[in-house]
Amino acid sequence: MQESEKQEQSPKSRRGFAAMSAERQREIASQGGRAAHQQGVAHEWNKDEAREAGKKGGQASGFKRKSGRDDQDVLL
Repeated sequence: MQESEKQEQSPKSRRGFAAMSAERQREIASQGGRAAHQQGVAHEWNKDEAREAGKKGGQASGFKRKSGRDDQDVLL
């Protein structure tokens, strides 16, 4: 590698969303959510879907404790 190439390679700079403040990221995400709802393509949870998701989350969080397995044994 030449000297000029070494100088050009600096630590990665933050770009895109990583360079934005958390507040600005939330604003953009909020706009996207509103747009999806206006277009009718946003997902809205019903009671049954929420119940099933909660069950899965509870099972996954207790899996390690109940089975005595560590995370290395779990294949997702």
